[in-house]
Amino acid sequence: MTFSKDDPQGMMMMKEWYYAEGQQRQGPVAEEELRHLFQRGQLTLDTLVWTEGMAQWAELRTRVDELQLQALATAATAAETGGGIDLRNDYAAIDNGTAPLPGAGPLSSSPYTAPASSVGYAASPLQGGTVVYAGFWKRVAAYLIDYVILLAVSMIVSVITAVGALAGGSSSSAEIAGQIIGGLIGFVIGLAYYGWFHASTGGATPGKMAIGIKVVRSSGERISLARSIGRYFATILSGLILAIGYIMAAFTERKQALHDMLCDTVVVDKWAFTDQPHLQRQELGTVTVVVLVIGGIGFFGLMAVLVAAVGMIARMAG
Repeated sequence: MTFSKDDPQGMMMMKEWYYAEGQQRQGPVAEEELRHLFQRGQLTLDTLVWTEGMAQWAELRTRVDELQLQALATAATAAETGGGIDLRNDYAAIDNGTAPLPGAGPLSSSPYTAPASSVGYAASPLQGGTVVYAGFWKRVAAYLIDYVILLAVSMIVSVITAVGALAGGSSSSAEIAGQIIGGLIGFVIGLAYYGWFHASTGGATPGKMAIGIKVVRSSGERISLARSIGRYFATILSGLILAIGYIMAAFTERKQALHDMLCDTVVVDKWAFTDQPHLQRQELGTVTVVVLVIGGIGFFGLMAVLVAAVGMIARMAG
């Protein structure tokens, strides 16, 4: 069957569609295939779609009539939880007939081009969307990664200060001075590490980046360097009270530790307060699980060594 350019129905039948799957563009597919994907549950009403002639990417729910999905869309909407249909359509505009996915940065020249991530802070945090707060175990996993990084740096500093102390003589005063200097350097390194990374564009230390979380103000805004440094000092207080300040993150409404409450900060998924809140994840994730398992093995292994050492000392004393 052939269609002329003057046949609107024919033009509609020949349309090819693209859809977003995570951070990848998929397609082109025919309208019929798009309907089948939706019917099989591979696409949802929130899936972003685009076809030639559209000014920008839009959620599938906004093209229900065009794609003749009324009956399926009604059933899908009834199964949704948390409110009615959202007709938002505020995504990046196309250029020369090509639509990039939201957050793709510079407009690309082909719908096949994978978009770049836009994680971190928007110029103005987007409000009103769902916010996934980082739970206690995600924060523990991030801390373990950062702890290993800082431990490696501290060991290097300790070796350097020890060599300096030996070079200055073997007196007890030189050794004490070396220990004090090493401790101060370690403190400054930790302060600079957490202070700078939490105030950076991504709002996350390497550990938090690996887990996929970040630190922001309760409004979603980027925290200043001064607030980040103040938060670091507040973590000392959280630890001094038998680590209860840290444990509070497991029970508070927004997963805030004591230092978060004192400094008006929250730890959230890296996609929170952005134009792609649907990419947030409640589950722990593979990296978090692996880090927690390794950390648990290391902790219990250390406990076993300490118990064995105490037992040996007791037998020798007896």
